[in-house]
Amino acid sequence: MWDVDTIYKVPRMLHEQGLDGLICDKLRLNTPPASLKRWDDLVRETEHPQGEVQVAMVGKYVELSDAYKSVNEALRAAGMQSHVRVKITHLDSETIDDRNASEKLAQYDAILVPGGFGSRGVEGKIATAKYARENKVPYLGICLGMQVATIEYARHVAGLEGANSTEFDPHARHPVIALITEWKDEDGTIKKRDENSDLGGTMRLGAQSSDVQHGTLAHSIYGDVVTERHRHRYEANTQYLDRLRDAGLVISALTQREQLTEIVELPQKVHPWFIGVQFHPEFKSTPWSGHPLFNAFVKAAIVHHQDARK
Repeated sequence: MWDVDTIYKVPRMLHEQGLDGLICDKLRLNTPPASLKRWDDLVRETEHPQGEVQVAMVGKYVELSDAYKSVNEALRAAGMQSHVRVKITHLDSETIDDRNASEKLAQYDAILVPGGFGSRGVEGKIATAKYARENKVPYLGICLGMQVATIEYARHVAGLEGANSTEFDPHARHPVIALITEWKDEDGTIKKRDENSDLGGTMRLGAQSSDVQHGTLAHSIYGDVVTERHRHRYEANTQYLDRLRDAGLVISALTQREQLTEIVELPQKVHPWFIGVQFHPEFKSTPWSGHPLFNAFVKAAIVHHQDARK
């Protein structure tokens, strides 16, 4: 084997060396001739895109090339579905604030804030969500990316001064993001926040299903039910959902069992494409069909790119 510029060339390379036939012979498998059309199609899409869009991915692990590997690949797979190359620029959220957000972000066709944890760089992510909201740039927030978008909306639209996550500020005036155990007892009744909550008992993992509200952007992407994988600890505080809804934020999907926030978005009459999801859709992306959420995000980036050049 030798190095190639895209991993999708490897099956063809090994086939031309006869490795697949050798393995089938050794295992005494009677197989029809190999068809590598779908691999060849992927290579063609990779090498001959019909256009390009630029996506800013704003996070704090940008110095680690593989930190966002699954998100990078999901974006590229979505690009292949729309016949465009997705050029991803990783921006350090610690370098972004309200004063320079336009300078840092104006050149991009779409903005993505991925998952993460810890307080470092979080204010830069909040400033990024604000820029995307105010300037109508397509925005996708994943896990923490949804939470910072919720915090930003609470602060600057819903009038909840001091809104934050208890992950970053345990004494936040308005804890719009918090551990479930900080606002609910085991019997589901509301309680005062407990700063000594057991972190180990609050991790939400694995696939869970949620009902999606009709007439929303999320419904146009997922239909009636969304089932995606999770890995997070903090949730959108249900005590604040009515305040956020009254201020115009759409809570477009809630978990079927506990009625926890899964998707938030802005109405399309207000913003062309702005959505945050608590789950990790990148885990279900494939190079063959992409993922419906990433596919829609890249299409929104294409539209924004075309509109910006009219």
